[in-house]
Amino acid sequence: MSAIDLYARAGADFEAKLERTLARLREAATSHAGRIVQATSLGVEDMVVTDLLARLAKEENLHVAIGTLETGKLHPQTVELIGRIEQRYGLAVEVYRPKDSAVIEFVQRNGEDAMFRSIELRKGCCGIRKLEPLARMLANRSAWITGLRREQSDARGEVPFEDRDDAGRAKFNPLADWTWGEVWHYVATHQVPYNPLHDEFMPSIGCAPCTRAIAVGEPFRAGRWWWEDEAAKECGLHVKHDEEDAPAVSLIGDRA
Repeated sequence: MSAIDLYARAGADFEAKLERTLARLREAATSHAGRIVQATSLGVEDMVVTDLLARLAKEENLHVAIGTLETGKLHPQTVELIGRIEQRYGLAVEVYRPKDSAVIEFVQRNGEDAMFRSIELRKGCCGIRKLEPLARMLANRSAWITGLRREQSDARGEVPFEDRDDAGRAKFNPLADWTWGEVWHYVATHQVPYNPLHDEFMPSIGCAPCTRAIAVGEPFRAGRWWWEDEAAKECGLHVKHDEEDAPAVSLIGDRA
């Protein structure tokens, strides 16, 4: 049974919610024209955002860049989505990879399994493979768009529609109030391409070593860094620098 069959459910106010979401994306694209990017994880929420942005580009000539992080540890099914986006929507995807020298040095010093040995090492790996490439993606941009939803975890329970990151950039979370069922309803209605790993009970998909399927009743992000305490389960992309669990590499500066 597919994730669509399992989860697709629209709330009574979904169409109104969808219109509000499009309005927020329209405003973001207009107010930050030429300086905004969708930072997509290629998860199902981000695929919905990409589909909505493609609609605005086609119907209203409003364009937002699409960027993703290819960490070198992603599942092949995740990487494949990059080409599927470009083919389906005719949109170029900016791909940011970690610096080879930093990865080689980290692995030589700590081993391929460093993330399993301590939270500090895991965050160090995330810093090299995710945060530093994200800083390059966001350089010279004034805003970015994510697929964060309040329902994803307790830590994200108060995600606003608009926020500011450490560098003062606008950060838009247009799906903040969407439910899991509404995400999949949209995917089914608009035939949005998605990662087939979602059909294997992986609602949240990151790097392959750090992602597993979840069991019935487990939280959405239980399959991410499952060997760690629940409170630690962020890679740093969406954690502000002044919080106690700040990442090993922060986004305070725009690094080349």
